[in-house]
Amino acid sequence: MPLLYYWTANNREWDLNYGASFHLNQKNALLHGIEPGESLWVFTRRADGTYTMAAELLIRARTRNPETYRYGTYRVWGDLEQSRYFNIEHLPNAEPIIRALSCTSNAAILGQSFQGNAAVKQITTSDDALLRSFCRDFPSDARAKLLPEDELEAALMTDNPDRVRELIRVTYADESHQNRMQRLQETIATRSRQHVLELRDIYDGCCQLCAWSPRETYGSDICEAHHIHWISRGGTDALSNLVLVCPNHHRAIHRFDAPFDWADNAFQLGGTREALMLQKHPLMPVER
Repeated sequence: MPLLYYWTANNREWDLNYGASFHLNQKNALLHGIEPGESLWVFTRRADGTYTMAAELLIRARTRNPETYRYGTYRVWGDLEQSRYFNIEHLPNAEPIIRALSCTSNAAILGQSFQGNAAVKQITTSDDALLRSFCRDFPSDARAKLLPEDELEAALMTDNPDRVRELIRVTYADESHQNRMQRLQETIATRSRQHVLELRDIYDGCCQLCAWSPRETYGSDICEAHHIHWISRGGTDALSNLVLVCPNHHRAIHRFDAPFDWADNAFQLGGTREALMLQKHPLMPVER
């Protein structure tokens, strides 16, 4: 069941300037009607009032947020290789196409029929094919470029500020990334190594996923802190956004870009689902 979503202009600008996350939250359970491999199409409204297509998330996973999460219980994750955020500056008017879809009402102002829970709507396979043809050659928005988070976390763990700065500089070199660079630099500047020490104290140095204890085996701390909502995608350095994992699990999480399900505190590692064996501190999705 492909879907269509209305992304307000303000939310779009914030997300792209401070960390395109390649996932979407909603209060409407309809969001979980989409199947992995199907497309979630996104449209928005430019400053000149023109409606344009804004993104296509090719879905790879569905998870849940805590019931209290303000942006909605339901979450879907887009495939990093196949999902696209469009540069909307010179895109054609999409309103005639959108109004021709099976889900669109006759509201005088198009966006008015996509409010609240109705911001996400089911479309048909014919609608999906029409949008795919319309968006086939649209250019990507450079701000959606992702920093290699595994390299960033490795540099942070080893207290290598020069490597951190170089990663940010190389990834976000052109002017379109200035806000991304500034946010990352601010986040990293205020990063607290105390969080890692606190996690190691809470879990006696054990991996939360497999309970391996390097303290017991080697008499040393080896487990690493992982940001559930990655820093490069708008995540924060809050303890509620961190888990303590062994190096093997940490590499696997990055290798599979593992979605996290807050309903049962589990990572989706390829075709395997692994829940935290140890859970003593609260975890909460990042709220911007």
